[in-house]
Amino acid sequence: MHSSTPGFQSKIPTLYITLVLVTLWLVMHGYHGFTGDGQIYAFQAFARLHPPLAADLYLQNTSQDQFTIFSPLYAKCIGLLGLENAGRLLTLLFTLWFLAAAWSFVTAVTRREGAWLAVAALLVAAGGYGASAVFQILDPFLTARLPAEALIVTALACHFRGMKRLGLLMALGSMLIHPLMALPGMILLICLWLPIRVSVIGAIGGILATLTFAVAATNSPLVSHVVTVMDAPWLAVVRERSQFLFLQLWSAHDWGINGLPFISLGLTASVMTEERIRKLCATAALVGAAGLAIAFIGDLIGPIAILMQGQGWRWVWTAVFIGIALAPLTALQLWGDKEWGPLCALLLISGWVLSGLGGTACISLASILWLTRGRLGSRQIRRVSGALGAIVVTWIAIKCWAVVLPAQSPGRSHFEWAQVRDSPAARIAGLLSIALVWRLIRASRTTWVSLIVSLLFAALLICSIPTAFRQPRKLAATADIDEFVDWASIIPPSSTVLVVPPRDVGAFVWFTLRRPNYLALDQSSGVVFSRRTALEVRRRSEVLLPLMDPDWKILTKLHATASTLDNSAPSTRRLTAEYLMQICADPLLGFVVSPEDVGFDPLRHEHAGAWNGWELYNCGKVRAVPSTT
Repeated sequence: MHSSTPGFQSKIPTLYITLVLVTLWLVMHGYHGFTGDGQIYAFQAFARLHPPLAADLYLQNTSQDQFTIFSPLYAKCIGLLGLENAGRLLTLLFTLWFLAAAWSFVTAVTRREGAWLAVAALLVAAGGYGASAVFQILDPFLTARLPAEALIVTALACHFRGMKRLGLLMALGSMLIHPLMALPGMILLICLWLPIRVSVIGAIGGILATLTFAVAATNSPLVSHVVTVMDAPWLAVVRERSQFLFLQLWSAHDWGINGLPFISLGLTASVMTEERIRKLCATAALVGAAGLAIAFIGDLIGPIAILMQGQGWRWVWTAVFIGIALAPLTALQLWGDKEWGPLCALLLISGWVLSGLGGTACISLASILWLTRGRLGSRQIRRVSGALGAIVVTWIAIKCWAVVLPAQSPGRSHFEWAQVRDSPAARIAGLLSIALVWRLIRASRTTWVSLIVSLLFAALLICSIPTAFRQPRKLAATADIDEFVDWASIIPPSSTVLVVPPRDVGAFVWFTLRRPNYLALDQSSGVVFSRRTALEVRRRSEVLLPLMDPDWKILTKLHATASTLDNSAPSTRRLTAEYLMQICADPLLGFVVSPEDVGFDPLRHEHAGAWNGWELYNCGKVRAVPSTT
């Protein structure tokens, strides 16, 4: 590895590095508001401020909200700042905490000046794990995963700085925030305390114990009375709604994403000479592999409810974090080899940027070339590296142009960076900007170069702020709540509301009307935690079959998309008087919102806007009308 010039770090203006990292965060991540799981966590906290929402199906039975102190803390912030401000501020604080902890961790592990490269890599790399692109480290929206990850990374930094007991205590504290994310971090810290041989024996013993436990739960009546095994009706709903929980349903792309960190850690362990880095890589890979094995056991044998709910495949996140954090230092070490090093370094970094099967192939090729470098000829290696670099640059240009053209079509008023942000082309462009900055820092002895580059990044930062924080709409906005006061005034606080056709995944009813949903997509996200919830989701969807197909049957939709089935039939049907009477026959359905006027004296929304002309039906009135059949 190239050695740094004396006093290298002290000569870099703090503002310079800060501008680079903040700009990368804004451009590559930003704040996505209440998207994804961010809306579920916001609802859990919001319901603590509005107790009638506890009647919602999502919170009636066992849910993830019962295993965290995050919701009450989040609720207090909402009470002080409002929902939007609380979500934005906490996301920013936890993100800064995570990145600062990552900086401290890498500095403690390597004691080199390249820690900022690790932080930049965390901002640029895909960072996904699990299946169906559901999870990634450093979420751009607020969930309990974000502070749990920050606590675990801080605990790792404490461990490598000699404060091992404090690190373990912080890991235990993170169990109160998000047990599923905290458990692998705590196991990782314990394994780092122990010799690697003991850790391997412990991992094998744990996997065998889990296998024995699963076999006993499915075959021994004595154990089955204590341990819950998912029955067929419950399992069917969970498979349809949360197919990513089942490893046997993972695609080749999913396995490529989850296999990537293990190959990267293996390459880092073979390149780096420090013993504690090698042990860190081996331990992280061991924990991740053990989690996958336990998840596979819970999937195939039983399935055992507690193992399915434990989601052992999430343990891979620690391997993802450590693999990304150490990738830049590994690449610098590889670059020192004048023959194979540059090509292997390029393949390693490209692998983390591309992710999936392409990323796994890149890092696998880098590992093979590095491990066999002494047996192969190297005369043409420089030309191959240059050709590969030219291919990558050309590919970036083509991909970016393909995204820019639709964004600048006549129907759009401005370029939307959100379309580019998550693409591999954007991540590679961010990677190249990091490489340029790194080169300028190391090559320059004058301050004017740093000043010019700082001004350029400052300008990019200012331009990216509006896009990074632009939200399509706000939740629980006072103006929206006031607009629908006419509807809210006649809907009892604990009465359920159904929107037909659905306008969102449940946000309008929860945050604007402040009422429980009858059935919305986000409500079904926790079916793995409760058999009652799963069966009630299925029952309510059967009630609604005259109007809509079940939106929680995601697995069926994925299979239909991948096949030649005809998907032209609409998933929702127009509301009619007959359909309204059929669905209102369910006493748990209180009100229906629809754009159709089918009688029964509905209350029309007269306010100008997207909901103008929509009708509110009282199912109590509908049920009071005698049936003609």
